[in-house]
Amino acid sequence: MRRGLGQYVKKGYGGSTTATRRMGGTAQTAQALYSALSGGQGNPATATGSPLDPALTAGRSANEVMDAVVEAVRPVDGTQDAEASRTSIKDALSEVLNQFPDADLLNLQPEQRELAVERFVAGDVFRRIDLDIGRTIREKAPNAATGLGRLKEVREYVRETVSASFRQLREAGQRLAAGRITQIVQSAIRETFQVFEGYVE
Repeated sequence: MRRGLGQYVKKGYGGSTTATRRMGGTAQTAQALYSALSGGQGNPATATGSPLDPALTAGRSANEVMDAVVEAVRPVDGTQDAEASRTSIKDALSEVLNQFPDADLLNLQPEQRELAVERFVAGDVFRRIDLDIGRTIREKAPNAATGLGRLKEVREYVRETVSASFRQLREAGQRLAAGRITQIVQSAIRETFQVFEGYVE
Protein backbone atom coordinates (compact mmCIF):
# COMPACT_ATOMS: atom_id res chain seq x y z
CA MET A 1 0.00 0.00 0.00
CA ARG A 2 2.78 2.42 0.92
CA ARG A 3 4.62 1.68 -2.29
CA GLY A 4 1.43 2.20 -4.26
CA LEU A 5 0.79 5.58 -2.62
CA GLY A 6 4.40 6.52 -3.31
CA GLN A 7 4.05 5.65 -6.98
CA TYR A 8 0.77 7.54 -7.12
CA VAL A 9 2.43 10.75 -5.93
CA LYS A 10 5.81 10.29 -7.61
CA LYS A 11 4.72 9.03 -11.02
CA GLY A 12 1.07 9.97 -11.17
CA TYR A 13 1.68 13.62 -10.27
CA GLY A 14 5.40 14.01 -10.75
CA GLY A 15 6.00 14.60 -7.05
CA SER A 16 4.51 16.04 -3.88
CA THR A 17 4.70 19.66 -5.08
CA THR A 18 2.43 19.02 -8.08
CA ALA A 19 0.14 16.77 -6.02
CA THR A 20 -0.22 19.51 -3.41
CA ARG A 21 -1.05 22.06 -6.10
CA ARG A 22 -3.71 19.68 -7.46
CA MET A 23 -5.35 19.75 -4.01
CA GLY A 24 -5.51 23.57 -3.94
CA GLY A 25 -9.29 23.44 -3.99
CA THR A 26 -9.25 21.39 -0.79
CA ALA A 27 -7.32 24.14 1.01
CA GLN A 28 -9.76 26.79 -0.21
CA THR A 29 -12.75 24.70 0.85
CA ALA A 30 -11.12 24.15 4.26
CA GLN A 31 -10.91 27.95 4.65
CA ALA A 32 -14.62 28.29 3.79
CA LEU A 33 -15.51 25.47 6.19
CA TYR A 34 -13.55 27.02 9.04
CA SER A 35 -15.26 30.36 8.45
CA ALA A 36 -18.74 28.84 8.22
CA LEU A 37 -18.25 27.03 11.54
CA SER A 38 -16.92 30.09 13.36
CA GLY A 39 -20.25 31.71 14.20
CA GLY A 40 -20.44 35.38 15.05
CA GLN A 41 -22.43 38.23 13.51
CA GLY A 42 -19.72 39.10 10.99
CA ASN A 43 -19.82 35.66 9.42
CA PRO A 44 -21.02 36.01 5.79
CA ALA A 45 -22.22 32.40 5.84
CA THR A 46 -24.90 33.40 8.37
CA ALA A 47 -26.12 36.51 6.55
CA THR A 48 -29.86 36.92 5.97
CA GLY A 49 -31.02 34.56 3.24
CA SER A 50 -27.80 32.53 3.23
CA PRO A 51 -27.88 28.74 3.88
CA LEU A 52 -26.80 29.29 7.49
CA ASP A 53 -29.11 32.21 8.25
CA PRO A 54 -30.09 31.62 11.92
CA ALA A 55 -33.72 32.24 10.98
CA LEU A 56 -33.52 29.31 8.55
CA THR A 57 -31.55 26.92 10.75
CA ALA A 58 -33.46 27.47 14.00
CA GLY A 59 -35.09 24.25 15.15
CA ARG A 60 -33.48 22.16 12.41
CA SER A 61 -32.09 18.70 13.12
CA ALA A 62 -28.33 18.14 13.22
CA ASN A 63 -28.54 16.40 9.86
CA GLU A 64 -30.35 19.37 8.30
CA VAL A 65 -27.80 21.79 9.75
CA MET A 66 -24.97 19.66 8.32
CA ASP A 67 -26.62 19.78 4.91
CA ALA A 68 -26.91 23.57 5.21
CA VAL A 69 -23.21 23.83 6.06
CA VAL A 70 -22.36 21.71 3.02
CA GLU A 71 -24.45 24.00 0.79
CA ALA A 72 -22.83 27.11 2.24
CA VAL A 73 -19.27 25.80 1.94
CA ARG A 74 -19.32 23.78 -1.30
CA PRO A 75 -22.34 24.36 -3.55
CA VAL A 76 -23.07 21.84 -6.28
CA ASP A 77 -21.24 22.64 -9.51
CA GLY A 78 -21.49 19.34 -11.37
CA THR A 79 -17.84 18.33 -10.89
CA GLN A 80 -16.50 15.18 -9.24
CA ASP A 81 -14.28 17.31 -7.01
CA ALA A 82 -17.28 19.19 -5.65
CA GLU A 83 -19.23 16.00 -4.95
CA ALA A 84 -16.20 14.50 -3.21
CA SER A 85 -15.72 17.61 -1.08
CA ARG A 86 -19.41 17.76 -0.15
CA THR A 87 -19.23 14.18 1.12
CA SER A 88 -15.99 14.92 2.98
CA ILE A 89 -17.57 17.94 4.71
CA LYS A 90 -20.61 15.94 5.84
CA ASP A 91 -18.43 13.09 7.12
CA ALA A 92 -16.18 15.52 9.00
CA LEU A 93 -19.15 17.20 10.70
CA SER A 94 -20.58 13.80 11.65
CA GLU A 95 -17.30 12.91 13.31
CA VAL A 96 -17.27 16.18 15.25
CA LEU A 97 -20.74 15.35 16.60
CA ASN A 98 -19.62 11.80 17.44
CA GLN A 99 -16.77 13.16 19.54
CA PHE A 100 -18.64 16.22 20.85
CA PRO A 101 -22.36 15.29 21.00
CA ASP A 102 -23.33 18.67 22.48
CA ALA A 103 -21.40 20.74 19.92
CA ASP A 104 -23.15 23.67 18.24
CA LEU A 105 -22.24 23.20 14.58
CA LEU A 106 -22.81 26.87 13.84
CA ASN A 107 -20.55 28.06 16.64
CA LEU A 108 -17.91 25.42 17.28
CA GLN A 109 -15.13 25.75 19.83
CA PRO A 110 -11.59 26.12 18.38
CA GLU A 111 -10.62 22.48 18.97
CA GLN A 112 -13.89 21.34 17.37
CA ARG A 113 -13.28 23.49 14.30
CA GLU A 114 -9.74 22.15 14.04
CA LEU A 115 -11.04 18.59 14.16
CA ALA A 116 -13.62 19.37 11.46
CA VAL A 117 -10.98 20.87 9.15
CA GLU A 118 -8.51 18.05 9.78
CA ARG A 119 -11.08 15.33 9.11
CA PHE A 120 -12.33 17.17 6.03
CA VAL A 121 -8.81 17.33 4.59
CA ALA A 122 -8.19 13.64 5.28
CA GLY A 123 -11.49 12.73 3.63
CA ASP A 124 -10.85 14.92 0.61
CA VAL A 125 -7.30 13.61 0.07
CA PHE A 126 -8.59 10.05 0.23
CA ARG A 127 -11.45 10.77 -2.17
CA ARG A 128 -9.00 12.35 -4.65
CA ILE A 129 -6.94 9.16 -4.49
CA ASP A 130 -10.09 7.07 -4.88
CA LEU A 131 -11.17 9.07 -7.93
CA ASP A 132 -7.73 8.65 -9.48
CA ILE A 133 -6.85 5.04 -8.71
CA GLY A 134 -9.74 3.53 -6.73
CA ARG A 135 -11.13 1.75 -9.76
CA THR A 136 -7.75 0.14 -10.44
CA ILE A 137 -7.48 -1.00 -6.83
CA ARG A 138 -10.92 -2.58 -7.01
CA GLU A 139 -10.31 -4.22 -10.40
CA LYS A 140 -6.98 -5.73 -9.36
CA ALA A 141 -8.41 -7.25 -6.19
CA PRO A 142 -9.36 -10.94 -6.33
CA ASN A 143 -12.90 -10.09 -5.20
CA ALA A 144 -15.09 -7.13 -4.28
CA ALA A 145 -14.66 -7.58 -0.53
CA THR A 146 -10.88 -7.54 -0.82
CA GLY A 147 -11.00 -4.44 -3.03
CA LEU A 148 -13.15 -2.57 -0.52
CA GLY A 149 -10.91 -3.75 2.29
CA ARG A 150 -7.84 -2.35 0.52
CA LEU A 151 -9.55 1.00 -0.04
CA LYS A 152 -10.55 1.10 3.62
CA GLU A 153 -6.92 0.46 4.56
CA VAL A 154 -5.82 3.33 2.30
CA ARG A 155 -8.49 5.62 3.82
CA GLU A 156 -7.37 4.84 7.38
CA TYR A 157 -3.73 5.33 6.49
CA VAL A 158 -4.40 8.65 4.76
CA ARG A 159 -6.33 9.78 7.81
CA GLU A 160 -3.48 8.85 10.16
CA THR A 161 -0.89 10.54 7.96
CA VAL A 162 -2.93 13.76 7.57
CA SER A 163 -3.54 13.81 11.33
CA ALA A 164 0.20 13.41 11.96
CA SER A 165 0.92 16.27 9.54
CA PHE A 166 -1.47 18.61 11.37
CA ARG A 167 -0.02 17.53 14.71
CA GLN A 168 3.50 18.28 13.48
CA LEU A 169 2.42 21.75 12.36
CA ARG A 170 0.77 22.43 15.73
CA GLU A 171 3.93 21.37 17.54
CA ALA A 172 5.84 23.84 15.34
CA GLY A 173 3.49 26.60 16.50
CA GLN A 174 1.29 26.72 13.38
CA ARG A 175 -2.25 26.47 14.67
CA LEU A 176 -5.36 26.99 12.61
CA ALA A 177 -6.57 30.57 12.78
CA ALA A 178 -8.75 32.79 10.60
CA GLY A 179 -6.76 34.10 7.65
CA ARG A 180 -4.17 31.31 7.82
CA ILE A 181 -6.29 28.25 7.12
CA THR A 182 -5.40 27.90 3.42
CA GLN A 183 -1.67 28.19 4.10
CA ILE A 184 -1.68 25.70 6.98
CA VAL A 185 -3.88 23.18 5.16
CA GLN A 186 -1.60 23.37 2.12
CA SER A 187 1.35 22.70 4.42
CA ALA A 188 -0.41 19.69 5.94
CA ILE A 189 -1.28 18.30 2.50
CA ARG A 190 2.30 18.85 1.31
CA GLU A 191 3.67 17.08 4.39
CA THR A 192 1.29 14.17 3.74
CA PHE A 193 2.28 13.78 0.09
CA GLN A 194 5.97 14.07 0.98
CA VAL A 195 5.53 11.12 3.33
CA PHE A 196 3.91 9.13 0.51
CA GLU A 197 6.54 10.19 -2.00
CA GLY A 198 9.28 9.03 0.34
CA TYR A 199 8.11 5.43 0.03
CA VAL A 200 9.61 5.09 -3.46
CA GLU A 201 12.96 6.70 -2.65
